Amino acid sequence: MKRRTLLAAAVAVAGFSLASNAGAEQPPIKIGMSMAMTGGLAGGGKPSLLGIEIWRDDVNARGGLLGRKVELVVYDDKSSASETPAIYSKLLDVDKVDLLFAPYATVPTAPIMPLVKQRGMLLIGNFSFQVNSKVGHDMYFNNAPWGPADAWASAFLDLGQKAGGKTVALLTADQEFAQNLAKTAREVATKRNMPIVFDQAYPPNTVEFSSIIRALKAARPDIVYVASYPPDSAGILRAVNEIGIGDNVKLFGGGMVGLQFGPVMENLGSLLNGVVNFNTWLPEPAMYFDGTKAFFDTYAKRAVDAKVDPLGYYLAPFGYASGQLVEAAIKATGSLDQKTLAKYLREHEINTIVGPIAFSPDGERKETATLQAQFRGIVDKNMDQFRKAGKQVILFPEKLKSGDLVGPFEAARK
Repeated sequence: MKRRTLLAAAVAVAGFSLASNAGAEQPPIKIGMSMAMTGGLAGGGKPSLLGIEIWRDDVNARGGLLGRKVELVVYDDKSSASETPAIYSKLLDVDKVDLLFAPYATVPTAPIMPLVKQRGMLLIGNFSFQVNSKVGHDMYFNNAPWGPADAWASAFLDLGQKAGGKTVALLTADQEFAQNLAKTAREVATKRNMPIVFDQAYPPNTVEFSSIIRALKAARPDIVYVASYPPDSAGILRAVNEIGIGDNVKLFGGGMVGLQFGPVMENLGSLLNGVVNFNTWLPEPAMYFDGTKAFFDTYAKRAVDAKVDPLGYYLAPFGYASGQLVEAAIKATGSLDQKTLAKYLREHEINTIVGPIAFSPDGERKETATLQAQFRGIVDKNMDQFRKAGKQVILFPEKLKSGDLVGPFEAARK
């Protein structure tokens, strides 16, 4: 009898051990994406990925999702739209990922939208602009704070009109993101009976902007709306510094990518003064939510080893928020089913380190949280200044506002 009891106990222990091992050996939940690790968009891609990696490490430290660890499968898309369709096909067909995050930016994301819709996959967007407007994928959710398509231009032109501006100039890169911004700006200006006195798109490889700025200055606009990429933004500001823009300009900036990145801002220094530009997160008191400070404490340490933007304000916390979105949906539903997760994200507001996020049917924010902020008192070659409140004063939205516009533009530059 004693031998039988011992044998039964041994079998029970072995069975428990096998069950435990089976649980421990569950495959990870794979989240696949491409990211710009090289090329012109790498300055944004790298901090965005680091934000996602910090979330992965945090969620795994808490035990993962559904009792499974989270694993990231990442490929370098080289900042090229021609690379992303093949990468996302590989993620689905070869790597068999469970979830998809989009690449950073509009240009690499647009080509994958038809594929993602065809495969019925949920996609967490990553700072693209209106890539779903034509495709109409009902399982797309953009992590960016843009909101309705016209919100960006409306906020900027509102500030210009309040400052007495009546006429508008548009200077935009001839690429999808910038042209989407230009399109909405034209529509908003037309509705408001604001004449567009200058409207020029420049080729993406433009490096010399002097002649363009001279022509823009000659048009004597009140408001100058610029939609540009990082190298262009720097070139445009240097040309403005050299030539001037005219005392009549009350507001300058709006959609200049690059002026959110620490190394670019440090390099441009005092040339930034007076510019009013979009941003997503700034170290102003109203911008801190549950977990925000802890995230940036971790990011600051890891950014040094990763050799990425030491500030990370623009993209990194939204990478982390991307993870929080899927984490909330998976925990609430107990599922990895794409339609189930998409339904949850459509119907619920999610608390994240960048604030509460709720989505419209098109996958954009129900309400814009895009900042318009003015550079003030910037000095040359000083990164630490950007870690302080008051250097980028938030003018919009009202609930996050930290100051009023200083103008006109030429006076605000001094």
